[in-house]
Amino acid sequence: MSCSDDQAISTDALETLDDAVAAAAFRRLVRLLQHRGDAANIDLMGLAGFCRNCLGDWIAEAGDMDKETGRAIVHGMPTADWKARFHTPATPEQLRRMEESMAKNP
Repeated sequence: MSCSDDQAISTDALETLDDAVAAAAFRRLVRLLQHRGDAANIDLMGLAGFCRNCLGDWIAEAGDMDKETGRAIVHGMPTADWKARFHTPATPEQLRRMEESMAKNP
């Protein structure tokens, strides 16, 4: 089975997933991200190619709202408050990893 075959199977399963199940999993993910302020957005970007801000932006897009509203949902507070509590400047190494990771995104 090729990588594209694996992706097709994964996509089909995702499309058939019940919305209530998907919503419950999504809420669990967001709550975990809210709890784990020690997991820096820059590190999430470097590992997974997305972060809290991305997730908030996707919510904003899907829900026809502004980005700050979507991000505040994910942060559990206004973005400025979240940044004041948890944000630290990125190191050159973190930025490099983020750029490499982002290059892998579709």
